[in-house]
Amino acid sequence: MASAVTRFQKGHSGRRFLFLQGPHGPFFRKLAGMLRETGADVWRVGFNAGDRAFWGRAPGYLAFQDDLRKWPQTCKALLQEKHITDIVLYGDTRPVHAEAIKLARTMGICIHVFEEGYMRPYWVTYERDGSNGHSALMRIDVGEMRDRLARSDIDMPTPPAQWGDMRQHIFYGAAYHWFVMFWNHRYPSFKTHRALPVRQEAALYTKRLLLMPFLALERRWRTRRIKAGGYPYHIALLQLEHDASFQAHSPFATMQEFISLVVAGFADGAPSHHHLVFKAHPLENGRAPLRRLIEQEAQKHGIRNRVHYLRGGKLAQVLTEARSAVTVNSTAGQQALWRGIPLKAFGTAVYNKPEFISDQPLAAFFANPKRPDAAAYRDYRQFLLETSQVPGGFYSSSGRRQLLRMVVDMMLQEASPYDALVPTRQKPPAMRVVGRGSLD
Repeated sequence: MASAVTRFQKGHSGRRFLFLQGPHGPFFRKLAGMLRETGADVWRVGFNAGDRAFWGRAPGYLAFQDDLRKWPQTCKALLQEKHITDIVLYGDTRPVHAEAIKLARTMGICIHVFEEGYMRPYWVTYERDGSNGHSALMRIDVGEMRDRLARSDIDMPTPPAQWGDMRQHIFYGAAYHWFVMFWNHRYPSFKTHRALPVRQEAALYTKRLLLMPFLALERRWRTRRIKAGGYPYHIALLQLEHDASFQAHSPFATMQEFISLVVAGFADGAPSHHHLVFKAHPLENGRAPLRRLIEQEAQKHGIRNRVHYLRGGKLAQVLTEARSAVTVNSTAGQQALWRGIPLKAFGTAVYNKPEFISDQPLAAFFANPKRPDAAAYRDYRQFLLETSQVPGGFYSSSGRRQLLRMVVDMMLQEASPYDALVPTRQKPPAMRVVGRGSLD
């Protein structure tokens, strides 16, 4: 079946977009507004009061209020009745998105997937059909990346001037769960795709937001102690246990399983004067007692005084002097590779290429970690920056403005970000934006 994008590539006014769930905050509403300026039609399916609140007064809102078991038939009907050519979503593993993607593929509908940047915090990821373990990157080796880069015009994107938008991210996360907790009466059948109840999610986000200044002070103090210790150390990059990349693309069911494996491997293989630092995710909000779990495992192996826990924050402050890094599939692994630090990864990750990920057993890795092929990683990084990594962010107004300047044109072209580098494909003419709208 011919794709919907091909049918309408000569006139953007024929494009009809269906938005599903997006990142917390107004990004999807701003993106839809700019797509309308190109002449496209846009609808948004909302599954709870948080979706409704962040869509605001923008037109095209469709409330799904039924039991989720009815979503497949409802989604299929919407795609057919609205003559949808494109669906837009954030992450591809939550059940409502996975079902929509399956239907869209059978109907020749273009699938636009947004994710946090593979090279965060300066970029956002935009792909077609899937992300993380479902990304087309999993099927492109470094040799092919080099070949495509050699035949393309390089125009390296410029990162934002500031480091991410963490405060806004946490605020919008808290606000989303507040809306769901207090104003969700119109969505009686809504069930979150996460394990914790909405009330507990809201409480954790709120607590994290209020404690940010105090946690920052504690983090700085512990970071100084580690850097002043004078000992060689290795870093274990922790992730959010409920995150889709961990749940769908890793061999672990819980973060405790990963912690146990890493501590045991370190105890067996690392030199006795080396230390191990567990670095928490910047958005870790205390849903799992990570510090206690780490202390228990370290005590069990007799290395309590050589194992440390560090709350989230800027990874570069401790990563630069690390001897190695180990992770499941965290995007932070790319920061280690960029610095030439040996990396061991256990899950399915877009950077899990043989040129720069260690295949050593864990104990042997801690004993004598092999360094990555720096040249291969530079080519890989350059390929990503030329394709799916878009400068900007979802959560701050300045980040959204920078992101929208590029990503709308990428969505309207026929080729996916990765295929756009293939010289046999001709890029369609740039979009002409009609009118000007506020992006704040």
